[in-house]
Amino acid sequence: MAELAAFEDPKTRRVNEKHGDDHGVNLGKLRALAKRLKTQQDLACRLWETGDSAARLLATLICRPKAFERDTLDAMLREARTPKVHDWLVNYVVKKNPHCEELRLAWSADRDPVVASAGWALTTERVTKRPEGLDLAGLLDTIEAEMKDAPDRLQWAMNHCLARIGIDHPEHRTRAIGIGERLQVLRDYPTPPGCTSPYAPVWISEMVRRQHDK
Repeated sequence: MAELAAFEDPKTRRVNEKHGDDHGVNLGKLRALAKRLKTQQDLACRLWETGDSAARLLATLICRPKAFERDTLDAMLREARTPKVHDWLVNYVVKKNPHCEELRLAWSADRDPVVASAGWALTTERVTKRPEGLDLAGLLDTIEAEMKDAPDRLQWAMNHCLARIGIDHPEHRTRAIGIGERLQVLRDYPTPPGCTSPYAPVWISEMVRRQHDK
């Protein structure tokens, strides 16, 4: 904790706070510390219990993802309210855990939109890597009905899923683009030069174009 405190930088904190995060630690330094510590499950659990965001980020890097029980991960996700901790927990821990699919189904149906966004993130992973058994048309039905009025974090996750269905599954591409055009979600999102817009019709078209150019 003392090492993490020494990494604290006011400028980094100001930037992070604009994105809803509450720490001022440079992530490159954090990753270097994790590399030095290597895997330490007990330490990871103790770091998580501090409630400190930088400590929790470090915990996701040095834990053993397969060691967590389902209910433990469920509780951890519900405690992870800042975007970066939430994202790292889902991507670095939950996706590698044997209870991942069970949690995906439970979280997707959760009334808490932040929890539900984790379920949608896991669904997006399956859309791209393991779509077998997914009802893609049904997912598009849900997105079409619910994304427009969803809270920000959940809306972002659903939009990502919409885009990946359009990018990875040509048979659903026209419908995915059409849903994006009708709902207009993130159409005016400020996008830096050289980056792809998160507006689904643009995102889908650009990624498909890149695939064809390879």
